[in-house]
Parts: sequence; structure tokens; C-alpha cells
Amino acid sequence: MSEQLAIKIKGLKKQYRLGQIGGGTLTADLQSWWARVRHKEDPNSKIGTDQRLLGQRFWALNGIDLEIRQGEAIGIIGGNGAGKSTMLKILSRITAPTEGSVDIYGRIASMLEVGTGFSPEMTGRENIYMNGAILGMTKAEIDAKMEDIIDFSEVRDFIDTPVKRYSSGMYVKLAFSVAAHLDSEIMIMDEVLAVGDMAFQKKCLDKMRDAATVQGKTVLYVSHNMNTIRKLCDRCIVLDKGRIIFDGDVEEAISVYMGNDYSTLPVYHDFTAKERNYHFGQQVFINHFRFLDKQIAEYSAGEKLKYEICFDSKIVIEEARCILRIRDRNNALLIAGCLSEPFQVKIGKAQIKSFEVDIGCLVQDEYCLSIEIVSADQVGNYYAYDNPAAIMLIQVINRDQEKNVWEKRYWSNVRLPEARRL
Repeated sequence: MSEQLAIKIKGLKKQYRLGQIGGGTLTADLQSWWARVRHKEDPNSKIGTDQRLLGQRFWALNGIDLEIRQGEAIGIIGGNGAGKSTMLKILSRITAPTEGSVDIYGRIASMLEVGTGFSPEMTGRENIYMNGAILGMTKAEIDAKMEDIIDFSEVRDFIDTPVKRYSSGMYVKLAFSVAAHLDSEIMIMDEVLAVGDMAFQKKCLDKMRDAATVQGKTVLYVSHNMNTIRKLCDRCIVLDKGRIIFDGDVEEAISVYMGNDYSTLPVYHDFTAKERNYHFGQQVFINHFRFLDKQIAEYSAGEKLKYEICFDSKIVIEEARCILRIRDRNNALLIAGCLSEPFQVKIGKAQIKSFEVDIGCLVQDEYCLSIEIVSADQVGNYYAYDNPAAIMLIQVINRDQEKNVWEKRYWSNVRLPEARRL
């Protein structure tokens, strides 16, 4: 790794305005302005729009100071809405900052989402030439790398087909291959490997690691898969509400992000101050979660997991259920959902329901649990009323299975029996 800077960020801020900006015509804009002057409802706003939110400001980034050196592989993690993608868009010059400065020393090849920078009407080969030209490469320089790009992408049979006919996986393979092989000093990748198959993901990780260690490229990688962060990165940044809350060792960063404190394993989790994403918590709100009959959340072989939830509700639900999801320490989904027996939700506060579930299939390890309250429609689709997006940690101790590990091909295919009401 070189001591020379690749990226220097100072006082970076990005502000967005909530609600629709502009009505599409001058007449509509004048109508909206006149309504605001008279403190009336905007006649051009969509039905159901919360008028109190219109015009409010939101800081997606709120004071980022960061220095990245050449040859570093940097992981950037954080919850949804933390500011990760906004920061990468500013670095890629897709959007401009509201305040602050960004100094970039080198050319950037970025892949922020599937098919970014591709023209759907052009063939794969034509898009390779176009992306190379954007980076300032000559046709001769692109020709010299063409075969390597096509071989790595595994889409040779479709390279002269318009990319609008590609699957999402083919998009990712070609886009990553282009970004990895063209002459650039900085690679920016934003959760792009989630669509590709496992074999291609491994090949991409090896390629990015080689780009950083052998070729001296700087790699910025955003992912919610902690296992890939561990494999690729030698430094990690945690973002929360537009600010950097940690910058340093990868394992420490993951612990900060996951909220992991395996030394205590608390049994009580308070969600009252936990911010919700999307529509969660509007009609039903989970106040707390508690592991029952425990001083710490540690379980031995054959022991049942007993838990209770306390929630408020503004509606009646005849058959609600809890879904308990279980992930490993890398945040990879292990058990997609353990459903509870159905229960009735009434209008009121501080309603408590208790359940027990058999977790005898879990081998010795630490696990991350999350909870939802849902109900099913007539065709079996589940609607989630609240998901605090919080993690409850447990440790399973099983001396007989001490050497057992989960095989990846079984992830998210393990089923637990239905959680029984206590």
C-alpha cells in the first residue's frame, strides 16, 4: 500500500429536500407557490401526501472527513439510509455535494447498481468501447483488453447482443468485468455482487483483492454481506445517519455495525427509540423483546428458546404471527423465518405475547436474531406490520457438536418447528 493519497474528503455534506420538487409545468409551480403563501393545501400534491413533510430538508451526509490511500481496500458498511450510496455517487461525480470538498487523484471506474453506465440498445461489445472511452482510453487500448474482459465476464456467446436482453446476472458479470479491467486507479463497487452466482462472486472478490494488492488500485466496496467484507477489505468504515461512527479494523467495524457484544448477551432489548424503515411501526409497534428464564442469552443443547414481545396496536388483527429470523455472525440468513402460532392483536398498549421454539438443530455458534409481527392474506402472502431492524444475540453451546459448522448450501433452507404459545 502506498502512502500517496487516492481520495481526500473534507467536510462533505449532502442535503435533499423531501417531497416532490416542481409540478412539471410553470402553471403548476405557480399554483403550488400561491397555496403555500396562503397556508393552503397544495392542489398539485398527490393524495395521501403528508403536507408537514413537504419542503423539509434531509441531510444524507452530514460532515464526512476521510482520507484513503492508494492500494487500500476499504469496506463501507451501515444500515439502509446511512449515506453509503450517496457518498459513492458524489465520489463518482454523479451528484454534487452541498458542502465540503472531494479531491480524487486518479481515474474512477464505478459500478453503483446493475447496468450503471450501459446503454440498453447497444451490444455488450459496444458498451465496453463506450465505457473505455468515458475513462479516456483509446480504441487500441480497449482492443488490447477486449478478450480479457469477455473471458472474465462469461458472456462471450451474448457479447454482440443488445444488453437490454441480458439477465440481471449477465449485466453484473459484464459490468464488473469492464470496471475491473479498464485502466482506472480507483474501483467503486456498491452491493453489486448480490445478483451474481456464488462462483462468480468468488472470482470477483479475488479480482478486487488482486487489484488492490498486486496492481495497487484503490477499492471502495459497499456490502451488507459481512463475509465478503472480511475477505476483501483491510480497513472498514461504518456510516450512520450520514456520519462516520467508526474507521479502522474490519472485525471491530463489523461489531460496531452489528451491535455485537458477545461478552454480555443481553436478554432484554428495548425498541421504543429504534427508528423504523418504510411503513413499519405505523399500526403495530414492538416496544421490547425479552428472552425468558435467562440471565444471559446463552443456550445449551436441547434447550427451548422462550421469548416474549410487548407491543402497541392501533388496529385489530385476528390472526397475527411473529417471525423470528436467524442469521450467522456474517449476517448471512440461516433460517428464513420461524413462525409463531397465530394470536389476536387488539387495540391498545403494552400487549404481551410469549412463545417457545425448539432450536435443537443449531450447532454451537453465535447467532443474530430479528423479530417481526406479520399477518397472512387469503393466498398466504405475509404483510409485516413492524420490524425494528434490531439484532438480538444468542450463543448456543453444544459440546457434542463443537466441531460442526454450517455448510453454505443449507443457508436459509433450515426450518424450525412452529413457535408454541406459552
